[in-house]
Amino acid sequence: MRVRQLTVAAVALLLAAGLGGCSDDPARGPSAAPAQADPSATTGDVRPADRGAVRDGGTLHWALDGVPATLNVYQRDAGADAALLAHALYPSLFRPDEHGRLVPDPDYLVGAESTPPGQQPQVVTYRLNPHAVWSDGTPLSAADLTAQRAALSGLDPAYRGTRAAGYDAIDSVTPGGDPHEVKVTFRRPYAEWRALFGPLYPAAETSGPEAFNRALTGTGHLSAGPYALTRYDAEGGQVTLERNPLWWGDLPKTDRIDFLASAPERRLDALDQGRLDVAPLTAAVDRAEPAAPTAAPPADPSGGATAARTGGAAAPPAPPVPAPEAAALALRRAESLPGVTVHRASAASLTQLTLNATRGPLTDPTVRKAIGRAVDRRRIAEAALGPLGLPGAPLGSHLLAADQDGYRDDSAATAPAEPARLLDEAGWKLASGATRTKDGKELALGLLVPAGSAIARRTADALAADLAEYGVVVRLQTAPAGTFVQDHLAAGDYDLALFSWPVGPSPAAEQRAAYAKPRPDPDGTPDVGANYGRSGTEEIDRLFDRAAAELDPAARLDLLQEADVRIWQLGHSVPLYQRPELVGVRTGVTGVGAFGFGWPRFQDVGWKR
Repeated sequence: MRVRQLTVAAVALLLAAGLGGCSDDPARGPSAAPAQADPSATTGDVRPADRGAVRDGGTLHWALDGVPATLNVYQRDAGADAALLAHALYPSLFRPDEHGRLVPDPDYLVGAESTPPGQQPQVVTYRLNPHAVWSDGTPLSAADLTAQRAALSGLDPAYRGTRAAGYDAIDSVTPGGDPHEVKVTFRRPYAEWRALFGPLYPAAETSGPEAFNRALTGTGHLSAGPYALTRYDAEGGQVTLERNPLWWGDLPKTDRIDFLASAPERRLDALDQGRLDVAPLTAAVDRAEPAAPTAAPPADPSGGATAARTGGAAAPPAPPVPAPEAAALALRRAESLPGVTVHRASAASLTQLTLNATRGPLTDPTVRKAIGRAVDRRRIAEAALGPLGLPGAPLGSHLLAADQDGYRDDSAATAPAEPARLLDEAGWKLASGATRTKDGKELALGLLVPAGSAIARRTADALAADLAEYGVVVRLQTAPAGTFVQDHLAAGDYDLALFSWPVGPSPAAEQRAAYAKPRPDPDGTPDVGANYGRSGTEEIDRLFDRAAAELDPAARLDLLQEADVRIWQLGHSVPLYQRPELVGVRTGVTGVGAFGFGWPRFQDVGWKR
């Protein structure tokens, strides 16, 4: 079976624990008592920045997993750290609000208007901010949009980038009535056009395959954000941004931001020692290392020498602390760090249980539906999120987050019959014992989870308990991040799998690949693409395509919800909860936290007066 090559970014999106900080800045003042941000059921937990309360100047230190291999987010080696830096350096014509709705960013876009539904062809007219310029003083223009469209449309295979949805729907990009007006004409209607050109790169970086394919690293490249890149030290693990002297918008409050490569397992130490000011902590907590085993010598009742001293048998080492307990200890430490607030929220990422429809008993749709009905999503969400101080809110949609515009719980669309009845109908009977059998075989399923994750372990234990109530045995299978996707998900080497999908403001385009019906290659073998569940229908594909082309927002949501209902009925996967996001922020730093759908407005980030 052929599978598509997966990128570094794809693996990061599936398995990453969060976004993402050292400072001896005297402006911080003395360390304050630890303060904890209120838990939030919504996506994002960022205290709104009051620019009047933020002082001018200072340096901020922000943790990255590593210096990105490229700052071009459309290249295959880009990841979450590249996207974070791009928000400070490059324009995005629209940015998401707290509910995932894309709104114009006035620093770059005065306004944009699409022709109304039903009028063909669709034309979007953009009015660029006339003050917006690249770092060489050149204004943003139609040339930048034209070059990016050519690079991302897929029409020229010489461009080695990721497929960015929507650019293939563009027929032409032309200048408007003045240098700041751009008209984009579509060859077919495209409802999620607001997600295009975000970020936007200068034509110099995208006009031609050779320019586009080069890794965007180092200094000396054009940018157009509130900050400019002044240091890019991959070996030293540091990226430094300083105020853009040509910035036309609100003056950035902080003089300089140092982004520092910091391994998650060392971030709590770095925060404690004052070397980080902003640090994503989800991985630091979730993947906390168990306590090292110690070998305590046995007590000598006579008060004499221990066995080790007298040459007797050595004491056995104490067992390591299990992952969930190690995670709990790490969270308690994070919460007790002086002068640090732990922000926590639901991330814009949906954790789900995916069922491999080409594997063993799961080839039967009735069995898949029974598994979906047997899962107690609320109990699982509480088990996974409760220990992190987040509400155990279960998900009811494959396509939208709970506080996203248009969200609806469609879980009632699954078969109304009880799981036991469905399993009986499929021939899996409970005769004697606690496990169902059919033709002499037990109903036993492997559950693939990311290795070392306490959240995944708590989820897996709750799932196993749910399914055991109906006579289904679940056997845990772990895999490290380096092999989880390519060797297991993409190869089909699993029964059940637990992982997360990112969710954003363009579900019709962004989510379609995860549920698209696998198509045969020329040699007849199925190409599953990103549909790791390996089940799909022509109807679901058509609903996604119609939603992508539907310019009426209400009608588009109706089509997406209908697609979600069909995915539930197919038994493809079970949405469980939104992935948690934890971020440690130094007391006195404002405008940062757990960003959820959004991203920082970097010109507002800084130290309180």
